[in-house]
Parts: sequence; structure tokens; C-alpha cells
Amino acid sequence: MARRPLLDFEKPLVELEEQIEQIRQLAKDSEVDVSQQLLQLETLAARRREDIFSALSPAQKIQVARHPQRPSTLDYIQLITDEWYELHGDRRGSDDQALIGGVGRIGDQSVLLIGHQKGRDTKENMARNFGMASPGGYRKALRLMEHADRFRLPILSFIDTPGAYAGVLAEEQGQGEAIAVNLREMFRLRVPIIATVIGEGGSGGALGIGVADRLLMFEHSVYMVASPEACASILWRDAAKAPAAAAALKITASDLLQLGVIDDVIREPSGGNHWAPLEAAAALREALLRHLEELKGCSVSRLLEERYAKFRRMGQFLESAATAGGESAVGPSTLAESCPAEPD
Repeated sequence: MARRPLLDFEKPLVELEEQIEQIRQLAKDSEVDVSQQLLQLETLAARRREDIFSALSPAQKIQVARHPQRPSTLDYIQLITDEWYELHGDRRGSDDQALIGGVGRIGDQSVLLIGHQKGRDTKENMARNFGMASPGGYRKALRLMEHADRFRLPILSFIDTPGAYAGVLAEEQGQGEAIAVNLREMFRLRVPIIATVIGEGGSGGALGIGVADRLLMFEHSVYMVASPEACASILWRDAAKAPAAAAALKITASDLLQLGVIDDVIREPSGGNHWAPLEAAAALREALLRHLEELKGCSVSRLLEERYAKFRRMGQFLESAATAGGESAVGPSTLAESCPAEPD
């Protein structure tokens, strides 16, 4: 059985994992009862995993968010939906594989699902362009969101990209314009929008499907204006200073919840989502259904007003810090509470 790729800070777990595997093999090849030893080692491994992952630095969280076996958008869609039909094309000649979408059903709720899609290996990553969408991808996403608006389907978006594709061809095809149009148009959609950062959310590539009534993040995901490597190269001309940049950028879920940028943090299984994808999917499904239920009570006018106000509040942080002795006036979103029913 192939071993799961281990991150540097997971190396203390290697010896324990090897011992556990040896004991399992022994139990399979003989009639010796090793259940007690196996239980002790598994308990110790779980405790060590919990200790390691409860004290990750921002730079280490980036490694977790980029883990090649971290569940992707399609993984979650297959696990949380009861039905799923992928839709293709932007109706302008492109069907970007880095940004996928379609209609599905979670329980008795029909929804539209869109998200960035990375690959597992080099070949798949090349086909998916490492989750970096082209202008056609964002136009496809907008076409699907307008479909959802027409048929009153809530929109669930899954963010997992280092950023929009920055190649010459993408710029020639209007990358900046495609993202800007998405930002503008998402503010007018009349249906609830819930975005979840499932891995890394980078720059405008993430924002292109990230204008939402509720913005959720997995515990070890990151959401950033620029990668720490790029930030360190710009500020210090030294990419080796990326860990310092990661700490300064405030990219973790706990930091962004405190700043009022996101609305909820979804706890991850011990060791991160790549250790227990089924548990991660169950936690995601529960969070999405809970927030959808809360948003159902919002009238269209209230939904649009609060969505606009949510993003306006984010820009108040620096001003309030300067005028209030460094304390932010950004508070939790008013949509953290259920919307009272109002006539449309």
C-alpha cells in the first residue's frame, strides 16, 4: 500500500505509522492477539497528530492547504450531494477544466455548485492547470450562476486556487475583465450564495467566485491577497522569507474570523482533511445546510443589502485602527443571525 505523502512537521508520526502497519501485518499473518498494542499505538499517534496540528504556524497551514491528497471540489461534491450533474462551457468557445460547476441536490435542497479543481498528480494538474482558471472559466461560472438566479437555486462555491491564470493568452482574452464582471454581477444575484475556502484561496482568482452572503473556511485553509512567496519576493526580494510574510498577511481562518472577513470556521479532523476526507465532507455538509437554512428566511432585498454591507465593512478596518487606537470596528456580519422574513 502506498504511503500517504508526509509534510515535514508530520515526520514524528512516521515511526509510529510504521509500527502500526507492522503490527497489523503481524495480526494478519498469525493468530497472535495484538489488539491491545495496536490500540495503544493508534491512540498515541492520534494524540501526537492532534498536538502537531493544533499548533501549526501560518506557513505550515499553507503546506496543509496545498497537500496533494487534500480533498478537492469534485471530491466534496461527490460526497455531499445526493445527485450531481456537471455542466460545461461558457457559450463562447471555452470549457475551462480548472473551474467546474453543475446542478445538484443536498437532501431536499436543489443547488448550483461551482469551484476550482486541482489535480492529484502532474498529469492531472496539467489538465486542470493547477486550479488556475482562465477567463473562460470565470465566464462559465457566471453563466451557471445566472442559471441559478433564473431558477432560484442557492449557489455553493468552493475556493481552491493559487490565483487566476496569469499567462499572456489569459490576459489577451480579458482575465481582469472576466473577474471584475463576476465581482459586479455576484452582488446582484437574488439567491443565497455560500462560498467555502477548502484549500488555498489566492487573490482575484478566489474572489472571482467568492462574493457571498456567507464565507466559510476549513480550519487549515488559507485565504490571501498574494502568496507568501510572492509577498516575500516583493518586500524583501527573498522568497526564503515566506514564513515571515505568511504570519504578517493574516491568512489563517482564525485570523480572518477575528477580522470579520469570514463568517465561520469548519473544524477539520485530527491531522487535517487529507487524513479523514469522509469526516471532512460530513462537517462541510452540516455547515452548508445550517447556513442555507438560516439564509432561507431572507427576502431578496435584505439579502442584497446585507451582501453589499458585508463587503463594505471589510474596508473599514484600517480606518478604524487609525482612529480607535488600533482596535478594529469590524464586527461579525449581521447575517450571522437568521434573517427575519420580509416581503420581496
